[in-house]
Amino acid sequence: MVTIDTFKRGLNKGLTTTWELSKVVVPVYVAVTFLSFTPLLNKIAEFCAPFMEYVGLPGEASLAIVVGNAINIYAALGVITSLHLNAREITIIAMMLLMSHTIFVESAVAGKCGINPWFIGLGRFAIGIAAGFILNIILIS
Repeated sequence: MVTIDTFKRGLNKGLTTTWELSKVVVPVYVAVTFLSFTPLLNKIAEFCAPFMEYVGLPGEASLAIVVGNAINIYAALGVITSLHLNAREITIIAMMLLMSHTIFVESAVAGKCGINPWFIGLGRFAIGIAAGFILNIILIS
């Protein structure tokens, strides 16, 4: 049974979580939107486009992959929402980030647990690329 107290706690926790996530997503969204009006984002996209073609993503999506791997998945969401991606591309990038998000932090944690961090980090990144490559083939546009 949901009581008034339970409802208040849930509402408070929901608003707190929204605020915490907004502190990451909104600045990244604004920064990427700003970059889209400068030549820098186009240069990054042009450089990465040949590599991203293998996973069925535009060059700009490389920024979301880098941010998701370096910072966290919420920052990647800020980048993704500022790009004009279709459902197929969002599915591919989401799967890639699912496999390899926050790679540096999680590799360091694995290292503290006695696992080779290079093996974990490179393995997760390779699995993310493989997932993108396979979904690119499976999800016919």
